[in-house]
This record gives sequence, structure tokens and C-alpha cells, in this order.
Amino acid sequence: MADDTILSSISVVQQVAAAIRANVARVIIGKLDVIDLLLVALLSDGHVLLEDVPGMGKTVMAKALARSLGATFQRVQGTPDLLPTDIIGVSYFDQRRNDFTFRNGPLFSQILLVDEVNRTTPRTQSALLEAMAERQVTVERESMRLPRPFLVIATQNPVELEGTFPLPEAQLDRFLLSITIGYPSEEEEEAILHRFKLEEPLEELEHVVSATQLLELQKIVRQVQWQPEVERYLLSIVRATRTHAAIQLGVSPRGTLAFYRACEAYAALQGRGFVLPDDIKHLAVNVLAHRLLTTTRTRMRGKRNREIIEEIVQATPVPVETIAPPSARK
Repeated sequence: MADDTILSSISVVQQVAAAIRANVARVIIGKLDVIDLLLVALLSDGHVLLEDVPGMGKTVMAKALARSLGATFQRVQGTPDLLPTDIIGVSYFDQRRNDFTFRNGPLFSQILLVDEVNRTTPRTQSALLEAMAERQVTVERESMRLPRPFLVIATQNPVELEGTFPLPEAQLDRFLLSITIGYPSEEEEEAILHRFKLEEPLEELEHVVSATQLLELQKIVRQVQWQPEVERYLLSIVRATRTHAAIQLGVSPRGTLAFYRACEAYAALQGRGFVLPDDIKHLAVNVLAHRLLTTTRTRMRGKRNREIIEEIVQATPVPVETIAPPSARK
């Protein structure tokens, strides 16, 4: 009976995710795989790093997602003179109250878009660390909880490096996923011209699920089951990053846990109450590649992190026979 309840709950996750996907797709043409990855981050209570050139629809996608959830949304433009207080907020003296009052910054929103995060100074970048990891900020020795759900979507242009401050490994490790949107196909780009010719679809979007409901879905996702051999498969991929000749620093245990939770969310999106090896292979690059620190020789040869993860996945033996958990056989 408990297994039937889990399957029923997972079907709810799939239905809600399909509604959000369809709503965002009214604005973002194509890129359903990218939308699914954003949903994985939401259901896993993680954060997303979007790495792509300007004009790919990163901001519009974030706004469409926020509107679909009925969530509060704020956007911050990364610049070298952006201060931590510009993101967190500031205390000011209120003469009417004759006391100091804290004014919330953009960080106190449920979905925060930080455009060109690598253009901000390390001091400002570090202001996001506590918020992303602990869902709270500390101002003048007082800790304040952030609203839930809380999703940071940060973007950076991988081409323009002048005047930027590369994100350190500790900051990159806070992001559950690193995603590249990519150019649309010819048919998709033609559809974009027609869709935005006379109207702005983003303005007409209404929420299809509440933020409170999303928190319940996050709890349901944690019920997704694992088989021992599938868990060992995931661990084999992660541990291979720590011994690979091209990698100086492999994936941390925090990255392992992030990978674990992302696979659970992706399985739930597919309507399954259990994780398959294919889920692990599908997410490996997006979850693990940005967590690697490669050797100097590897960087000089121009070998990308994504290629290394793909090699590791191909070289790791897949469980030969996977028997679905009891809940999946009912």
C-alpha cells in the first residue's frame, strides 16, 4: 500500500512538471531539455549556472519559470562595482522610528537571476555563498531566513573574459547544474519571429502551481528509490573523477549528494519511483563537469571538462541487469 502511495505521489510530480514545462514553452520555443534541467534543480532544491553567449533567452526563461510558479522574482546585473549590500540589503536609520531598519535586497526573493555573475568582484560573489548553501543571510550578527523555495539562476558569458572574475571552485560547487542553452534550430528561430511579432507571451503567463505546492513536491521526490547496484554505479562515476589523470581535483562529497538528488528528481519527472542508470548518464555532464579542477596540461591542450566526464561515463561499467523496485512492478 505504501508503494502505491509513492507511485501516486510521483505521478503528481510528473503532472505538475508537465504543466510548468508547457507553460514555459509558450515563451521559450524548443529547449525542452533545458526546461527539464531547470525543473530538476527546482525539485532538488538546487541552483543553476547558465553558461552561454548573450541573447539566448536566459533572462526570459528565468522570468517564465518564476511566473509559472507564482514566485517572487528579482534580477541583478553583475558589474565590477556591485556591492554585497546591493544584493543582500542594507540597514538604515529610520528617523520616524528612531532606530535602524533593514531593507531587504533582491536576495530575499524566491527566484533570483544574477546576470553575468563573473563580472562581480569575489567579495560580492562570496555574498551568495551562505544564501545558496544555507538559505539564510547574516547581517550584523543576525541570521535571517530566505523565502522558500529559493533558486539562484546565475549566468556568465564563457567567451568574454576581459574584466571578469572567474568563479572559484567553492562557488561553482554550490551550483547543482551547469547548463548551456545553445542556438535554436532554423525552424525554432523562425517560430520565434512569428511568436513575438505581435505580442509578448511572457506578459500573458499565469502560474500553474504555487510555491507552497512546490515545497511538497520536493518532499515527494526524496521518496524515489535506489537499488544498491545503481547507487554503486553513481559512486563509481564520481570516484573516477578523483583518480583520472587529467583531473587535479575531483568531485567532492557535496557534489555526490547533489548528483544523487538530481537523479531522483529526473526519475520523478519521467514518472518513475526509482532511478535507472540512464538517468545517471543523462545528468552526469551537467552535474559534474563544472565541479572539476583539471591539470594545467589538460587546460593547455584545450580539453574540456564535459569531454572528460563523457569519457568517464563511457568507461564505467553499467549494471548489466536492473530489476525495478517492488513499487514499479505493481
